[in-house]
Amino acid sequence: MRSELFFPTSPWFILLCLLIGALYAFFLYQPEPSWGKRLNIFLAVLRGTLVSVICFLLLSPLVRSTETSVDKAKIVLAIDNSQSTAQPGQSTLAALSEVQSQLASQGYDVSVQTLDEAAGNVEVDSVKFNQKTTDLSGLLNGVRTNYEGRNLTDVILLSDGIINQGVSPAYGNYPFKVHTVAVGDTVPKRDVQIRNVTANRVAYLGNQFPIQADVVANGLAGRSTTVSLRQGGRTIATQNVVIDKNDFFKPVTFNTSSPQKGVQHYTIEVGGMSGEFSTRNNRQEIYIDIIDGREKILLLALAPHPDLKALRSIIEQNENYELDVRALSSMGNLNDIMEKPYDLIILHQLPDAGGLGSEYVRRLMQKNKPIFFILGNQSAPAATSTLSQTVQIAGNPGQIDKVTGRFNTSFQLLNLDAESLNLLERLPPLSVPFGEYRLSPGSEVVLYQRVGTVATTKPLLALNTAGDRKVAILAGEGLWQWRQEEFSITEKQVIVDDLFRKVIQLLSVKEDKRKFRVYPVSAEFDAGESVTFQTEIYNDIYEKIYGQEVQLNITDEAGKAQSYTYTNSAENSRFEISGLAEGVYRYRATTTLRGGQEQVSGQFIVRDIEIEALNTTADFGLLRELAQRTGGEFVQPNTLETLVQMMTANRPPDRLESSEEMVELVHLKWLFFLLLLLATTEWGLRKYSGSY
Repeated sequence: MRSELFFPTSPWFILLCLLIGALYAFFLYQPEPSWGKRLNIFLAVLRGTLVSVICFLLLSPLVRSTETSVDKAKIVLAIDNSQSTAQPGQSTLAALSEVQSQLASQGYDVSVQTLDEAAGNVEVDSVKFNQKTTDLSGLLNGVRTNYEGRNLTDVILLSDGIINQGVSPAYGNYPFKVHTVAVGDTVPKRDVQIRNVTANRVAYLGNQFPIQADVVANGLAGRSTTVSLRQGGRTIATQNVVIDKNDFFKPVTFNTSSPQKGVQHYTIEVGGMSGEFSTRNNRQEIYIDIIDGREKILLLALAPHPDLKALRSIIEQNENYELDVRALSSMGNLNDIMEKPYDLIILHQLPDAGGLGSEYVRRLMQKNKPIFFILGNQSAPAATSTLSQTVQIAGNPGQIDKVTGRFNTSFQLLNLDAESLNLLERLPPLSVPFGEYRLSPGSEVVLYQRVGTVATTKPLLALNTAGDRKVAILAGEGLWQWRQEEFSITEKQVIVDDLFRKVIQLLSVKEDKRKFRVYPVSAEFDAGESVTFQTEIYNDIYEKIYGQEVQLNITDEAGKAQSYTYTNSAENSRFEISGLAEGVYRYRATTTLRGGQEQVSGQFIVRDIEIEALNTTADFGLLRELAQRTGGEFVQPNTLETLVQMMTANRPPDRLESSEEMVELVHLKWLFFLLLLLATTEWGLRKYSGSY
């Protein structure tokens, strides 16, 4: 480090500072002292030095410090420690360790980085080939990030070239050369395996659902095997597969159903064959959530109407809905609808002006379910206003108006595209009751009425989600014309369908009003990963509260239970469990609130990924391309010595780095202590000699 002193003023002021200090000391110590002359001169020197330094600091002198360091040329040994590299990689570690020693002796700064360990945290001899996925692009990007701005010149990558996560590293832009050390066998193994299993994540109780997988075999022509689908140790179905060529591929499909609710664990497996490379890839696990029925929607109309078909088309696009369409004028007794547990009720032109459906409407309102009112020419606006508590309509029965829709850009409850909804202004007008419209407290407008070219603030479509029940009201009929005209303009039926589908979804979704909630932060976890539970506990006004003891019980597929107890706190509302094996787990959490016991239950999945076993053929072509694109060398373990010789002969120079800092002299701490020492010494000697 080198330091230099700079003055913002003329250096001649230093003489003035010395003069001021000398004069100050002379006049202070000129009278005849009570102590000796030599001590008097020493005290005068101390005081003069102190005053001179203080005056000097008032000139604001600057100190420039320059520090120069040597950044050695750095090399990172990037090791692909995935399971597919285990056998050839383990046998190459000794040679790689020797490479590290040789390069370090030539002045290189050599460190090691793996798929799961950053550089500096691992040694070559301690590398464990246990990673279940391979992302070489992520590995090299991690090296680039860790050494950004450093003198990293080369990376030596040990890998078999097999990647199953991320993008190809050959197309990355790296500021260093990548020398690839290729290990593994490029000859396809004699093997049979299950690949690309596809199945619905959700299926309905009792319904048939397909499970499809690809059977892939290599080098086993002329042999046959059996593919089986199993659940809970029981074989559900089997299929025979005849392998008719060395490079064999065949998709197989099983159709099955489940009589049980919840996540069901299935295994699809191909029978092992003598001489195959590995049986780890002969099976795959599938998890399907079996749910009990769809959300039930009642569409009750005064009479048959084209809008009913339009609503049916919109609603049935969602497989989670089960729609029941009824019309009062075409059916007799509808008392059976009162017994069904509907999740949403849509009333078309009900309540009506003639009072035909008043009793049904009254009984349906008592269910306290979400309701969507759609008004028409035969509706009773006053009765609808009273029941909906969303929009108050004051007008004469039988008088109608023709309006189009205008989207309210301030509406935020749903994620809607305001630009695409401009199409509504070009669609045919709806028939709405004529009169004064007033929005009830807590309601929000989705669409305003547009009369001809005049934009009004009268609501056409409004929602109220603030009350005990969620309510929507569409103040007009003619929805079927909107869908037809949209198709005529765009050749699609997307915008109108999307709007009403989202409104229906908002109304039908069930709100979670439980005061005790415990749930896993994810529905699925990887084997070896900690399973994390989030805990939320509320008081009667839904404020979060803490300090409650929670008991958590977890049961695996075999019925083995584990119990845990923890306390919910504001600092940490999460609880982690590690060491769970693959499978479906069910949990039950309990706590005590207001003297009573609250309980919540659910399930989650732990998956053991065997993706490394799906491809065991090394890809040297990828490693050659990566080395070529970055200016590096492609070698194999037996030619590692040539790489070391090349890097030794072409060692890049070390990089000198300089940093400069400019500070005022007054900010140096040692100077403060120097002044304190001068003042303290003078004061101590004067006091010791009998003065102050």
